[in-house]
Amino acid sequence: MIVRLLLISGFAALVATAASAQVTVFSGGASQATSCSLAARHGNATLESIGTCTFAIEQESLANRDLAGTHVNRGVLYMRNMDWGRAMDDLNIALSIDPRMGEAMVNRGALLIAQKRFAEGIAEIDRGLALHPEEPERAYYNRALAEERLDNVKGAYYDYLRASELAPTWTAPQEELKRFNVTPKS
Repeated sequence: MIVRLLLISGFAALVATAASAQVTVFSGGASQATSCSLAARHGNATLESIGTCTFAIEQESLANRDLAGTHVNRGVLYMRNMDWGRAMDDLNIALSIDPRMGEAMVNRGALLIAQKRFAEGIAEIDRGLALHPEEPERAYYNRALAEERLDNVKGAYYDYLRASELAPTWTAPQEELKRFNVTPKS
């Protein structure tokens, strides 16, 4: 299973968009869980795609990791629709199934950040990073956004820098780094 993180798309969109981790599920063939995974990856947060995820959760025979991942994916879709309660419910269920799913923790952090609960969001992202998510650069990026809101400019800079180092072709952290003026200590 490949896990991807959805990120808050720019500092101005911090409240409107949640930073999320979607989980790519390959449960064999053209399953609804796989379709749910693709919907989360491509940001297709329609009622139909949420229904596809629900069908997979309720009707398909999924391994625990894939079931947890499908809950994460549906949570991502709920987050895109700013349905925070349902998103948090799915992320919590995912962690009850697989307590080591860092993407679920990173998403809970993103959801908290979207709700302007920045310190709590950072703590959740830290817990998720400790579990080695597939795309840690996105977690660092999202944590940097929250750190900026808490006036931890140095921490934000280093997290944007780490995100850029982990994914050198990803332009989002590079764009954020352009706003910083770093001067050596004298």
